[in-house]
Amino acid sequence: MLQIKKELILDDFYHVIFDNSPVNLSETLLDRVENSFSFLKEFSKNKIIYGVNTGFGPMAQYKIDHKDQIDLQYNLIRSHASGSGEPIPPKYVKSAMLARLNTLGLGKSGIHPSVVHLMTEFINRDITPLIYTHGGVGASGDLVQLAHLALTLIGEGEVFYKGKRQPTTEVFKIENLKPIEINLREGLALINGTSVMTGIGIVNTLYTERLLSWVMKCSVAINEIVCAYDDHLSAGLNNAKKHKGQQHIAELMRDALKDSKLTRNREEHLYTAKANDPIFKEKVQEYYSLRCVPQILGPIYDTLKNVEKILIEEVNSANDNPIIDVEKKHVYHGGNFHGDYVSLEMDKLKIVVTKMSMLAERQLNYLMNHHLNGILPPFVNLGTLGLNLGMQGTQFTATSTTAENQMLSNPMYVHSIPNNNDNQDIVSMGTNAACITKKVIENSFEVVAIELITIIQAIEYLDYKDKVSTSTSEMFKAIRNLVPAFKDDIIMYPYVNKVKEFIMNN
Repeated sequence: MLQIKKELILDDFYHVIFDNSPVNLSETLLDRVENSFSFLKEFSKNKIIYGVNTGFGPMAQYKIDHKDQIDLQYNLIRSHASGSGEPIPPKYVKSAMLARLNTLGLGKSGIHPSVVHLMTEFINRDITPLIYTHGGVGASGDLVQLAHLALTLIGEGEVFYKGKRQPTTEVFKIENLKPIEINLREGLALINGTSVMTGIGIVNTLYTERLLSWVMKCSVAINEIVCAYDDHLSAGLNNAKKHKGQQHIAELMRDALKDSKLTRNREEHLYTAKANDPIFKEKVQEYYSLRCVPQILGPIYDTLKNVEKILIEEVNSANDNPIIDVEKKHVYHGGNFHGDYVSLEMDKLKIVVTKMSMLAERQLNYLMNHHLNGILPPFVNLGTLGLNLGMQGTQFTATSTTAENQMLSNPMYVHSIPNNNDNQDIVSMGTNAACITKKVIENSFEVVAIELITIIQAIEYLDYKDKVSTSTSEMFKAIRNLVPAFKDDIIMYPYVNKVKEFIMNN
């Protein structure tokens, strides 16, 4: 069980999202929320506080009568629940709920305690609000997406429950739940902030960790398949460059290859008196997609770690407006809801993920092209050349998917469009950036799935099963359990999808 006190880490999200660990609110958190609510209730009586007794956005110049203040919060939620497109999958919404619960629990929003209690019940009972992909410009945060979350907390809208999309009212009856209490600014506090883009971003990083692991395994295996020289992974070479990511990737690959019977030592083959031929039959150095893996995956690893750091900082920040400071007995108005931090990091992440798909596609092309590798039949065809086609069809899919990633990796961060009567005159587009990054990651798993099938076919053809490293052997067995060795042409799409699902979940 995860007890939320103040700060969350990446592992907390992993356990809640992937292991369905329940969430528990600490007394410290509940005290903060109660004190913040009580302070704001008293503090706002004779003062103008944005979103408590004023309108919203460009209509903040209008004072709201005390008798209308509760309706104001309901109006905000209902009017902004205006998303469209595809529903965001439950894993990502659950992550967003945990992110929102944590920031509201900091005691900087002045919300009624019923909000954090009901959000905790949603997470623990696996009730997922229906939130649409389209709608957020990421300036006051995820206004539209978070409005759909808020809508369910007031007992309206729709949720996913027990695998079905259902009206919230019906699920409340089944689970004996009551809507939150609207008192001061619960509507604004729920929809003002970056929690959806951050929640999606957190899941994106967790999947990118997995993707990076599989891309590295593929790179290890392809170096074995071609019996590559091992010095491009050596500590001597990679430690001559100061980048920690490059050094880390090279070390992991060396460790994976330590019991391989296939990789070669350069000293034994090329640093000898025999090396006097004017033209060498074997390649002196491998293609870049094989020997530059630490230099390619290193910056990807470093970028991923920095993205994780920024997202966790955002999760543990108050990204509301205004900000309630109980200790200093003050309310600050500003723009902590702006999503630029998340938007920029999502753009960075999708760029490096696209680069991973490009590396996988180039390695795949190397295996497919017998003129390049010189050891495999065209398209790793284990059948009759001409009659059978092997992996030829899947390469089209990998190439087109990689091309889509290259197009999608253009930044959202700089695509600001003023809106909201020009009140929001520069916006982050962070929600779009996070959703597009999600698509790029899913695409990349497809490309890697095709590469994996091709790699195990190559190992089969070369009869290297007993010579590859333990790491590659384990990978071979896992994928072979999903895809049979084939000489005759088979329908490939079910196998590609099986492998994609497997590597996304393992």
